[in-house]
Amino acid sequence: MPDPHPRRPLRSAATVELVSLIVLLTNLATVHLPAVASLAGPLHGCAYLFTIGAVARDPQRTGRSVILACLPGIGGLLALHRLTHTGPLTVRAS
Repeated sequence: MPDPHPRRPLRSAATVELVSLIVLLTNLATVHLPAVASLAGPLHGCAYLFTIGAVARDPQRTGRSVILACLPGIGGLLALHRLTHTGPLTVRAS
């Protein structure tokens, strides 16, 4: 039985990537605690790489969706939106 939500791991990784980047930037702009950076930094890096890999493996990927995924923070969610809302190309008869 096929997975009813095949992009759930991509959605999760893209969300973790964005949230961890927000945590890193907030930490940098405020108290700059090394413990926060040492936890959120690797988490952000892993989520970023997972997001790029998940988009690259998607059967409906395009070059633009992979390029979007490479943008730190918001790129994974933008690529997910592009994959979800762009269907196969169709030609209309005039």
